[in-house]
Amino acid sequence: MTEPTDGVIANRRSIRSFIIREGRMTRGQERALETGWPKFGLEYQNTPMDVDTVFEASADHPLTLEIGFGDGEALFELAKRFSDQNFVGIEVHRPGVGHLLMRLLEAELSNARVIKHDAMDVLENMIGDGQLDRINLYFPDPWPKKRHHKRRIVQPDFLKLLSSRLKQNGLIHFATDWHPYAEHMCAVLQQSSYFANTREDAPAHPDATPDEVCVPRPDSRPLTKFEKRGHRKGHGVWDFVFIKR
Repeated sequence: MTEPTDGVIANRRSIRSFIIREGRMTRGQERALETGWPKFGLEYQNTPMDVDTVFEASADHPLTLEIGFGDGEALFELAKRFSDQNFVGIEVHRPGVGHLLMRLLEAELSNARVIKHDAMDVLENMIGDGQLDRINLYFPDPWPKKRHHKRRIVQPDFLKLLSSRLKQNGLIHFATDWHPYAEHMCAVLQQSSYFANTREDAPAHPDATPDEVCVPRPDSRPLTKFEKRGHRKGHGVWDFVFIKR
């Protein structure tokens, strides 16, 4: 697999990796959007954000970006656990945004911010080169039907973009509970020239299996209630943690 050109990245922008399904908003989530957004929300802009302005006194803390945070529980737990780090989460679904804002308000945290916009736009325009220490992508839509595989967010050009936004030795952490998507992630990661596996005994060849490449769930990824439910049903989960070369 050859690394893509910038033209490939531009062409893929017309293919969305998500479909907005609004779902039902609770009253608590609606109130959190009204009261929490002014404190934690970041409006999309087409220029790199100023971390000094966003996080003020803690601007020098390590910065983690979570793409598609769902209901926000994992991001909330990390922000609560690691008060000496900063976190930015991206999500397009209003109920999830409202839920996370509600949790942040309740805990009175100051080290997390939320962006409600397409993650690719944010990565391309709102995140500067070398601005991030870590990027998390937990349980993205696996798009299981073959004709939809082009919609999967994990693609070679996506890794190239992530690499440019990470500091030297920055980390990416992907997780999925869908084995065919784990195989896809594994193949894309193994063939990338931008990242190396943090698992020391992992084979380097491109035909390695997800079980050979993945790592045990790190403590840095909180166990969600949905994952616990999956474990009870016997579902597997594959975590991939790679470092920028």
